[in-house]
Amino acid sequence: MNGELAMREITCWFDFASNYSYLSVLRLARQKNVIVHWKPFLLGPIFKEQGWDNSPFVLQKDKGDYVWKDMPRECAKYGLPWRQPSEFPRRSILAARVALLGEHQPWIAEFCARVMLANFEHDEDIGSVECIAAILTSIGLDAEAILAAALSADNKARLHARTDEARALHLFGAPTFFVGPDMYWGNDRLSDALAHATR
Repeated sequence: MNGELAMREITCWFDFASNYSYLSVLRLARQKNVIVHWKPFLLGPIFKEQGWDNSPFVLQKDKGDYVWKDMPRECAKYGLPWRQPSEFPRRSILAARVALLGEHQPWIAEFCARVMLANFEHDEDIGSVECIAAILTSIGLDAEAILAAALSADNKARLHARTDEARALHLFGAPTFFVGPDMYWGNDRLSDALAHATR
């Protein structure tokens, strides 16, 4: 029984600033037949270790031009709203700190989805306290208490530890999924990961 349950679980590593993470987070938030383990982390430190000081979609013009043409197609395919953010990538550290607090709470999927929509549908500054507080309040949570905990030294240390965990797993991009020990990278591999998790 435990083995059967484990095969119906998927772990999603994502960054709130990542446009392809947006697609996967919204898709996974709809899933009813798998248990999703949400793993928010920051891509920035991972990219820096690869010699990049920004998203490759910014550093490589041709790749960036392609991505902003690809995103409307992908969103249309999955029935998701889309607006190219006026700032990319946005600072996602506060949202990640809040998500760390909530990753085992019943509100985590809704919070993640709403942050993603704030960034990639409504073009809001998800790095601001005001934006994150409004999202927390909109789902019936005590924004003041959660933000205070998110900004605590202990929680900041947890986010650093999460980056170390990502390094140990050899993550190089987001979204990345795990089904048991098997890794799948990219929104275009989410269907494969879900098929593996539910077979």
